Amino acid sequence: MLGKETKILIGKEIRLELKQKYVLNGILLYLVSTIFVTYLAFDKIISTDTWNSLFWIILLFVAVNGISKSFVQESPARHLYYYTVASPQAILLSKVIYNLLLMTILSVFSFVFFIVLMGNLVVNLPLFLVTLILGSLGLASILTMVAAIASRASNNFSLIAILSFPIVLPLLGTLMKVSKSALSASEWTGNYGFIVILLTINITVIVLAYLLFPYLWRD
Repeated sequence: MLGKETKILIGKEIRLELKQKYVLNGILLYLVSTIFVTYLAFDKIISTDTWNSLFWIILLFVAVNGISKSFVQESPARHLYYYTVASPQAILLSKVIYNLLLMTILSVFSFVFFIVLMGNLVVNLPLFLVTLILGSLGLASILTMVAAIASRASNNFSLIAILSFPIVLPLLGTLMKVSKSALSASEWTGNYGFIVILLTINITVIVLAYLLFPYLWRD
């Protein structure tokens, strides 16, 4: 039952996104323009540390702009309708999965466009892609949970930034350490611990959100 509800709600999210193409187009425009301005500013004269930092900073702001609308775009009347026809767990899982798909697409697009303009400094591509996927999952789950909390406080965008910062910070720091290794060495040695940390953060956030969201949804 939960799986069926989640599947239907994911389909609903996709259909809404296709109907409101201006939202996705706005995110893509923001992404492209930010990377292009970065290219003009540095003109490819860039170190691996700077490349790594700029990439994740851009991706973080893209994630905040893309995922913060998860619950903001839905009216109280629609929330009440969902409350009567679906379980809160299905609603949360559908949001997380959809945002994961969205973040994965945006992350891959960002990476491709970034290396086209800024140059490809990645030595260990598989490790970097694994980091990119884990980062997409982490950002999707954290920002979805925070957006749900902010939706109960008049959808205050400032609240999303304030609440997400202390949670995103350790995730972002670990992501940058692993991706820095992918930019400098072709081996995976020494990164398994960081990958376990990323998995732990992602699983912990999803489990906590799954357990606590029904109480938040009930208010």
